[in-house]
Amino acid sequence: MPSLYDFEAKTIQDQVFRFADFKGQPFLIVNTARKCGFAGQLNELEVLHQSYKNQGLMIIAFPCNQFGSQEPGSNEEIAQQCEMSFHTTFQMMSKIDVNGATAHPLYQWLTNEAPGLLGSEAIKWNFTKFLVDKSGKVVERFSSMHAPDKLRTPIEKLL
Repeated sequence: MPSLYDFEAKTIQDQVFRFADFKGQPFLIVNTARKCGFAGQLNELEVLHQSYKNQGLMIIAFPCNQFGSQEPGSNEEIAQQCEMSFHTTFQMMSKIDVNGATAHPLYQWLTNEAPGLLGSEAIKWNFTKFLVDKSGKVVERFSSMHAPDKLRTPIEKLL
């Protein structure tokens, strides 16, 4: 049975990111979009990152343009604006699809492991969050409406 540690992805700087290199660490994985009404969650994710990075939490953001075309532009433009406007220092990945035939394999696995409302595997909108434990298993899925600050208790249980 696969775990998070079986996957790789490209960073926003086009480097290979092997999740296996971070075995034993919990992850919060989020699909993001700068032009979304929930974009303020990028700031909230950074607060979580600063609060828990020294305890091992890895926050991984995957920009995605599948919802209302709210993540336009190149990886370089996304990285620059996230750093300048949202002051992000957590790991940003290359822009991907999270739904459909072109969905990144990691997201195919995440949505299968933690279906959403009424068992739907599809990601409904930007800022859907997946919490993964230290063994690489998905613990819980959170909707866009679930503010990052409300994840402190479940995160602390994993640390």
